Amino acid sequence: MCARYSIGFTEKQVRDLFNLEPQGLEVRYNVAPTQDIPGVVMEAGTHNRHLEYFRWGLVPSWAKDLKIGQKLINARSETIFEKPSFRDAARHRRCLIPAAGFYEWREEKGKKQPYFFRLKEGELMAFAGLWESKRIETGKLRTCSIVTTGPNELVQPFHDRMPAVVRPEDFDQWLDPEIEDPQDLLPILVPFPSEEMDYFAVNPAVNKVITEGPECVNPIWEEKVDAPTLF
Repeated sequence: MCARYSIGFTEKQVRDLFNLEPQGLEVRYNVAPTQDIPGVVMEAGTHNRHLEYFRWGLVPSWAKDLKIGQKLINARSETIFEKPSFRDAARHRRCLIPAAGFYEWREEKGKKQPYFFRLKEGELMAFAGLWESKRIETGKLRTCSIVTTGPNELVQPFHDRMPAVVRPEDFDQWLDPEIEDPQDLLPILVPFPSEEMDYFAVNPAVNKVITEGPECVNPIWEEKVDAPTLF
């Protein structure tokens, strides 16, 4: 599961990784469901990419209650082509969600301790995402969900799911709305290799959604979860 992540990156990082011009990019370090987040999409019939904003929590076009989005912040990769809430978006409306990293929690000494997972060297990553557009009274509501997969060895002690991180060489394959066959897309959604990631404990203030700023992703100690001092 991915329920909190960071968009603490620069416009240059987005420009270099996705080959697009980011506009109005807002840096945030403690992003939560129901907030607006940036996503990269591709125009049909072209390889042109651009950045759009979606409310985190997918609302299917047929849904009558917008609150359903609060339950659809994540989509399991194994069933996105089967579940009614996701299958149409999985075939026609996929996106990439830029991220500096994501948070997971572990109970330690009776308290929830947050950890921050990222690519080594702090490089920008791209989560696989699905998006929908729904007409409402005030116009169009654009929403999205982050696709999850099984955990790698780093994430496994914390959770049985992790965001599906897409490699740059697979960006066009994932984004192209003309590619619909699950056999062409599901192989992209595998656990990202542990050896290419790192993680560390961060300040428990991150537990509160209102906490914001670069201090959210500052490590507070170096021990890993399998260190004897943590038990």
